[in-house]
Amino acid sequence: MNQDELKNKLSPEAFNVCCNSGTEAPFSGKYDKCYDQGIYHCICCDAELFSSEAKFDSGSGWPSYFQAINEEAIACIEDSSHGMLRTEVRCKQCDAHLGHVFNDGPQPTGLRFCINSVSLDLKRA
Repeated sequence: MNQDELKNKLSPEAFNVCCNSGTEAPFSGKYDKCYDQGIYHCICCDAELFSSEAKFDSGSGWPSYFQAINEEAIACIEDSSHGMLRTEVRCKQCDAHLGHVFNDGPQPTGLRFCINSVSLDLKRA
């Protein structure tokens, strides 16, 4: 989808996050405290990204997962914006910004994929 199509499809906040690498306010997203079973899809292209089985409460204020649904779902890119070095997470299929990944998550991976709710669509089981 091009930028105009995404502007028509997404809320202004989702467009800002997915297309301009924005961030939703912590503890404001609809999936932060959601533990329904299912698969989280990209809000832009509907690609499968994360399973509810990998979701955990990180206390960060954003939905957190210890792994993506598979290695082909996401791309991780170095991000030096805001005066710090982080790893940005993007949808591999459409390049939408999803959030960031950190090395302080639970086992078995030790990762914490900190993802904006507005970039996701949960397809409940």
